[in-house]
Amino acid sequence: MMNLLQACLPVTQLRPAHAMVVATMGAMFAFDQIDAKAVADGGQRMAGRISSVPLMGGAAGLALGLALAQPERHAIVVDGDASLLMELGGLASVVAAQPAHFLHIVIANGTQFSGLANLATMEPQFSFEAFARAAGYAHAQTISDADEWQASFPRLLEMRGPVLVQLQVQPVPPRTGEGFALSEMPDVQFQRMGTEVAALRQWLKEAV
Repeated sequence: MMNLLQACLPVTQLRPAHAMVVATMGAMFAFDQIDAKAVADGGQRMAGRISSVPLMGGAAGLALGLALAQPERHAIVVDGDASLLMELGGLASVVAAQPAHFLHIVIANGTQFSGLANLATMEPQFSFEAFARAAGYAHAQTISDADEWQASFPRLLEMRGPVLVQLQVQPVPPRTGEGFALSEMPDVQFQRMGTEVAALRQWLKEAV
């Protein structure tokens, strides 16, 4: 089973330069970590990415709006299992709109607040692959191996959408326990969505 960074790396390494990425909180922090390393190595942060925090459950809908507004671009949503369980109806909305370049990645680690309390999701064994197939996604599958995911990403991205892939991912080890004090999440984590939307708008203008 892969870890969170292995799940997110192909998105940063193999996506088309024009692709738009929407991430939920767990993936957001992973992309931040990948970006920080890229900058430290003399590279740049990933452009065209926004987080859906605090819009828990709304990542697919946000990515769908981008896909409909920019149909020539790929829209990639890196969702969380706990998040998507809150808004499963979003899958039906995606199918109804039939975006051609839409890759829906679900980080399935069976936990909420991964890396903190690691509370079990309401349905840890829920099959997003089966649900997506039933909803009418053009293709859906489950991948557990990091190498298979790395090799499959370009092929899945080029399929006519909407496409969903459920990634079986190890939970980040919890930090709760004796001596652990949960600090309040800074306001910036809930304000960054607006900042990133503005940056995405500017990126899209410059790309025209």
